[in-house]
Amino acid sequence: MAEFTMELNDEQKEVRDWVHGFAADVMRPAAAEWDEREETPWPVIQEAAKIGLYSLDFYAQQFFDPTGLGLPMSMEELFWGDAGIGLSIVGTGLAAVGVLANGTEEQIGTWVPQMYGDATDVKVAAFCSSEPDAGSDVAAMRTRAVYDEAKDEWVLNGTKTWATNGGIANVHVVVAAVDPDLGSKGHASFIIPPNTPGLSQGQKFKKHGIRASHTAEVVLDQVRVPGHCLLGGKEKLDERLARAREKAGSGERVKNAAMATFEASRPAVGAMAVGTARAAYEEALEYAKTRSQFGRPIIDNQGVAFQLADMRTQIDAARLLVWRASWMAVTGKPFTSAEGSMSKLFASEVAKKVTAQAVQILGGNGFTREYPVERMHRDAAIYTIFEGTSEIQRLVIARTISGMPIR
Repeated sequence: MAEFTMELNDEQKEVRDWVHGFAADVMRPAAAEWDEREETPWPVIQEAAKIGLYSLDFYAQQFFDPTGLGLPMSMEELFWGDAGIGLSIVGTGLAAVGVLANGTEEQIGTWVPQMYGDATDVKVAAFCSSEPDAGSDVAAMRTRAVYDEAKDEWVLNGTKTWATNGGIANVHVVVAAVDPDLGSKGHASFIIPPNTPGLSQGQKFKKHGIRASHTAEVVLDQVRVPGHCLLGGKEKLDERLARAREKAGSGERVKNAAMATFEASRPAVGAMAVGTARAAYEEALEYAKTRSQFGRPIIDNQGVAFQLADMRTQIDAARLLVWRASWMAVTGKPFTSAEGSMSKLFASEVAKKVTAQAVQILGGNGFTREYPVERMHRDAAIYTIFEGTSEIQRLVIARTISGMPIR
């Protein structure tokens, strides 16, 4: 029997240090500028592409790490560098996961490379699920996809919102209702190829945090895509819809396309939160050791020292939950207690709390943009909101552990 260990192997340590070096040398120096500009940091993404960090190959290697730790380890280091730039670098990954989770081998091979482009011509992709009236309530989705059998095309109409890279993406992955009567069980995912007529960018959002990441509405007006752009294919969709209709009213769950994507990505989001929390903690720790008041470093005061002790403990606990969920996912162990949601919930809440404590420890300096904890605190607010709010995570966990339809 193999010896149990939680130590990273030499290859993982090498990757971790490599990503950390990029975060420290390239992302950190650029973070404040792109936060102020509120624009996609294309030069930084280009640098990441040049060294192979922004590429399908890199994320595939980390995604298929047999321990499950490659991806969360990389996410933590990137978001330690900066959350806004980090999301600009990894935002394409959510669309890629959408294709990997629901697409055929041919669709994966055709579309995922086009999401990234290459080092000389960088591209990004967008996953479009949320709507103005359908965020956490995915069953309320109004975007429709209607099949035109005569032309073997799908016609999509609707408006998506909160889409990372929405409107600037080379490839959009859009979740739409094909059978509204089935609620979320009647959804499917579609590839919208580059330059497809009828797709346009709506409002670009000016955000509280993660401002270097582009977030916008995506408007779909009579968007026509070929039949082969339905992820998984029509035969698979028809079989799934038939099963859903049979089970309608029975309460038996049928997984939908958007939920499959979110379930696969929740531990990774938890790792992002851990990275941001760790960055703020390290800034606060260093400040507390060097900042003197009343003739001694402020860390000599229990009020500060105990806060830092709690911060470090919570960060380590969050990381362990993320690692457990990531290991379970890659080894095929079911989330019988909603461990993916647990990891995202706890890490998100820790990031908000730790960054707030970091601001408090820095006092007036922490409230200014001269110090990065102010930005980290703003960035951390997103983790309890996107890819399922903390309230939704608690609902998922409660339903899973109780088996009851809690509302």
